[in-house]
Amino acid sequence: MRVLKSLSVALIATMGLASLPGGSWATENAQQRRAARDVKQDTRKGARETKQDCRAANEQSNAACRQDKRGTKAEGRQEKRDTKRGTAEPTNAAPEAE
Repeated sequence: MRVLKSLSVALIATMGLASLPGGSWATENAQQRRAARDVKQDTRKGARETKQDCRAANEQSNAACRQDKRGTKAEGRQEKRDTKRGTAEPTNAAPEAE
């Protein structure tokens, strides 16, 4: 009788825990990580292009081009942090050509 009572209590507790909304939080968290990863990958590409454009223009020294690349990557890291915290605005629009 005691075993049956303890099993029923365990079953009720398990059902109660299963009904909690923890699954939606995990999905939201995964979406934030995925968005942050996409920002990081886009930042790498952008920083690479920044340095290549700088070198092709031959207007600055290699050190200055390297600083431009570092600045681009720093901006990307901040955008990634904002994305993970949920404070970044969606950037679905195509980047503007300068």
